[in-house]
Amino acid sequence: MEKWHQFEVIKNDLEKAQLAGRQAPEIAQGEISVKIERFAFTANNISYGVVGERIGYWKFFPTFNPDAKTDADNKWGVIPVWGIGVVEESRCAGIEEGERLYGYFPMGSHLVLKPEKIKQERFLDGSEHRASLPPVYNNYNRLNTEENYTADTDDERILLMPLYATSFCLYDFLIDNKWFGASKDVNGQVIIPSASSKTALGLAYALCDDKNAPHLVGFTSSTNRQMVKACGLYDQVLSYDQLSGIDASRPSVIIDMSGNGQVLSDLHGALGEQMRYCANVGLTHYDSNKMGPDFISERSAMFFAPSHIQKRAAEWGPGVFEAKAGEFWFKTSMRTREWQKIIHSKGVGEIENVYREALRGDVPAAEARIVVL
Repeated sequence: MEKWHQFEVIKNDLEKAQLAGRQAPEIAQGEISVKIERFAFTANNISYGVVGERIGYWKFFPTFNPDAKTDADNKWGVIPVWGIGVVEESRCAGIEEGERLYGYFPMGSHLVLKPEKIKQERFLDGSEHRASLPPVYNNYNRLNTEENYTADTDDERILLMPLYATSFCLYDFLIDNKWFGASKDVNGQVIIPSASSKTALGLAYALCDDKNAPHLVGFTSSTNRQMVKACGLYDQVLSYDQLSGIDASRPSVIIDMSGNGQVLSDLHGALGEQMRYCANVGLTHYDSNKMGPDFISERSAMFFAPSHIQKRAAEWGPGVFEAKAGEFWFKTSMRTREWQKIIHSKGVGEIENVYREALRGDVPAAEARIVVL
């Protein structure tokens, strides 16, 4: 039988990792085994690892050796990724072998799923250990039956659909909250640290297309500043050492993708009472996330996209948010092709290289990594 592989990390020390292996298991009635074809890996996945304990990302995929003898302290975990897989074996009525699926996968070669609520276009994984987790992460799209599906957008789908879905959530979140008092008519501004991240650029596309959006400021490293400016989405692009260039007289809302505590603290200190709200989204600077003395915690909060999606599903009805976000993802990802270079790394042996490159922050802003298995 074919051997399965899975990349596993120490939860509280992401530098320590291993490629684990085991023999393919027997699948039970009602289950399917999926061979993972490809997955994307970005700084967003590093964020999953950093906040995994708080938000539950470690619960999605068990390690290959979960028993007490091999992992007595439950210290190993699996970082989730977005990818595409092929149904290799099915013991579930209604799911055919050979079907291609888009959804949440482990960094590895295979996954066992237990499809429930099966519809023509999607199903939910009903595995017991995932029952309490957000439905958006348990959903698998059946690509063979998706209307207007074309395989030539597979790379953008696994790379940008989840990120741009968050971008769309953030855009909708700002509108829903009336820009937190930093609207265009009061000369407000939206400030985005880590402006070169793909989620930030997705949000910038949405704001750039909205004539009623406030002034948009991007903060990024001096290395990425030229690339971010060249995208033409931000009204102002500053490097992290140009904090004095911010107009502190404007009412401001911060959408932070960096998690860089010192940058946020300095920004909050400079803006003072004009810092109306700070949404903490990502952790691209995962090792710098201790907030400094000027951080205004009472006007700051973590943003969790699945919670916003559930809110909109209740308000708009089933499928409406997904349709709006899907339209935004496709339109915006096609525009991304103008500047983004996608690099494929082939084989299980490349997983660790791709992981460590992202962990170090060595992936250029205009590039993206996809592992093809």
